[in-house]
Amino acid sequence: MTAGMSQTRKRRVSLGLRGRLLGTMAVAAAWSLGFAGTAPTAVAVDAQSKQWYLEPMHAEEMWKTTTGEGIKVAVIDTGVNSSTPSLKGQVLEGFDATGAEGDEYDDYRGHGTSMAELIAGTGKGGGLQGLAPGAEIVPIRITDTQFQNENSVNPHDSADAIRAAADSEARIISMSFASDFPGREEREAVGYAESKGKLFFAGVGNNADKGNKEQYPAAYPQVVGVAATDSGGRASAYSQHGKVVDIAAPGDGIPLWCDAKFQSYCDTEGGTSQATAITSAAAALIWSAHPDWTANQVLNVLFDTAGRGDMEKGTLSNYIGHGIIRPAVNILKGTGNPGAPDISPLTNEKTAGSTASPAASASASSQPEKKGEAEGAAMAGSSAEKNDDSQLGLILGGVAVVLVLGGGAFALVRKRRTT
Repeated sequence: MTAGMSQTRKRRVSLGLRGRLLGTMAVAAAWSLGFAGTAPTAVAVDAQSKQWYLEPMHAEEMWKTTTGEGIKVAVIDTGVNSSTPSLKGQVLEGFDATGAEGDEYDDYRGHGTSMAELIAGTGKGGGLQGLAPGAEIVPIRITDTQFQNENSVNPHDSADAIRAAADSEARIISMSFASDFPGREEREAVGYAESKGKLFFAGVGNNADKGNKEQYPAAYPQVVGVAATDSGGRASAYSQHGKVVDIAAPGDGIPLWCDAKFQSYCDTEGGTSQATAITSAAAALIWSAHPDWTANQVLNVLFDTAGRGDMEKGTLSNYIGHGIIRPAVNILKGTGNPGAPDISPLTNEKTAGSTASPAASASASSQPEKKGEAEGAAMAGSSAEKNDDSQLGLILGGVAVVLVLGGGAFALVRKRRTT
């Protein structure tokens, strides 16, 4: 544990006290945390055969250039089992924010370990193959609702977890959890982490057909909200939509560990959890290839190279945001505008903790122009390079796949969202 991490103190609250505190909105927010991946179906599966996105994303080709080496990713989740074949040697010391027995390596659900493998798993032993197998994981454990009901826990675990991630050596924070409610401590922790130059990703949630209520931390202005897509490049039916969506990534049908026994993987419908982990891995690849860039520049390139088909430049889709991630466009072709090192592409505001090297600053072009207005459907193919004669111009296979979104695009003409 780093010195910064050790300053984040665990706080315990008894179950009796928790019951009395639930009447307040702030604590209700802390206790309503849920994870943004759908429940696994109890049938053992061959995990790697279900990772349909690796080939069309040109993973093997990218790994000849970079595997994400030198980049640490904080996974805030149910814990990370560092002993699975795919994660041996990939997991560093982290932090347990639950306030309960155990530590950050005790994954009580299997969810966090699955996310870590999707980011940095080596695929050994038939385990999930990470998109950035050279990256390293900083595990940070928080609670879910069931865990809260069964244990005496810390009611401020998500805020403490984010601060611990900010104080760690991780450059990227991957947050596959969601709550209906914002909280003051969590909001302040997010701001603190941004000031430390971290790049945040969080799932926008899986309740599109159940109210589609904005989820936190994805809805905070400093956090990149990630939506999910299926193998055809379409926005997943369950993936929540709206102005909280910044980008999209494969999420459908990607298996997870069935439970905390870690004996087999199970099929799932999918979720924005998986999409968030895969997006975090894509960012790790780009940052590893450009280690002098800031978080703002890595994110600018993720946005600039995203597959958006015929969606007009300068617009965002309510379903896929800037588009579907395509890290190979940058890794293999060198395409993508990093923009200004100290300007957030989420808020168009200057950020602290974004110091870049002179070389990186000199090579970065100016901040992309503010967005104009447009309406219409979004597509999963690429319009970024009309003359692209290779499959790198497409996110999935050899054809562009239309997303029929019924006018699901909106213009970004000022700071995207406020809290």
